[in-house]
Amino acid sequence: MPHTERHVRLFRNGRNQAVRIPREFELEGDEAIMRKEGGCLIVEPIRKGRLLSLLATLSPLDESFPDVDKDLPSLDDPEL
Repeated sequence: MPHTERHVRLFRNGRNQAVRIPREFELEGDEAIMRKEGGCLIVEPIRKGRLLSLLATLSPLDESFPDVDKDLPSLDDPEL
């Protein structure tokens, strides 16, 4: 079972605070998104191109979509 927790040290890199990411927590790629939620710092890798790769594997839909706005007034109606 992979480690889910590890003690790390914070240090200064110029005017920035930094942390070394242990090998078992390495992120793929070379960019990440960082956000703070309460007292937690969350770092997530940016996975470029994955959505397009997934969409390319899907077959086209054979069914048509319903006309969901058929009962709504026209956007060209001057009374709106």
